[in-house]
Amino acid sequence: MASSQPLKGIELIDCAKANAPQGIATAAQLCGYGSDMNKFDRELKLACQNIGVQFQELSDLITDQQMMQSGMGIEVAPDTPSEL
Repeated sequence: MASSQPLKGIELIDCAKANAPQGIATAAQLCGYGSDMNKFDRELKLACQNIGVQFQELSDLITDQQMMQSGMGIEVAPDTPSEL
């Protein structure tokens, strides 16, 4: 559900992180910034800077776990069950 007001601070970071795999347009919309992606990006950078998180682009917030769930990772496993 999209926020009725633009989120700030840790709430913005949490919302952006949760929606990062869907892309910047979706994340901006759901975080209350509508189609103003420049303001969303600026506020997100400021929020990250305030808590000491290095941030360049939205994909920096995507965790390894999120990548694995969306199929962006690789699976490491033996070729056959007998090779366990």
